Parts: sequence; C-alpha cells; structure tokens
Amino acid sequence: MAAGLLRTARDKAKLTQQQLGERAGVTQQAISAYETGRKEPTMRTLVKLLEAAGFEMRIQLARLDGHDESVAQFLASLPPGELADLEEARRRRVEEARLRRVRGN
Repeated sequence: MAAGLLRTARDKAKLTQQQLGERAGVTQQAISAYETGRKEPTMRTLVKLLEAAGFEMRIQLARLDGHDESVAQFLASLPPGELADLEEARRRRVEEARLRRVRGN
C-alpha cells in the first residue's frame, strides 16, 4: 500500500526519487526501496514523504458496503473462460497504464 501511494504522489509532483529524498531528508535508495516494497516505511515516514511531495494522507473510517463481497460472488459465478478473459483485459489495462506512466503520457 505505501509503495503505490508514494509512487503516485511522487509522479503527480513530477519529482525524481533523488528530489523527493532531498526534500524529505532521506536517500534516493530509501525512496526506491519504499516504492518497490523492499522496505515498508513507518506511518510517520510515509506521512513525511507524502508531505515532501506536496500531499497529505487522510484516513477515514467508513462502514462496509459489501461491494467487494458482491464482486467476488459475481466473479465466482462466471464460466472459467469469461473469468480468464476479464483477467487478461485487466492485465492489459494495467500494462497500458504502466507504459503511459513510463512514457509520461
């Protein structure tokens, strides 16, 4: 979770790992380790890094809405071929988003 938040904040701020590290007082290597999930930052460190990128983290408590359970039940009801098609489409969307991020689109 922290890896994705940190990477998204850094990308939106248009900062390199080096620049974010300098702003937050940590090394580029630490930023890389956090973003790849090799290390998990403490909550305090994550907040500091997000603030250095110009963001704040807001956490709120919300009642369960049952959405995830409904989706799981729907997916379980699909024939295996349809489920595989959905998973392949999801994989393609994720890869396309990654390529857009890498290319800066």
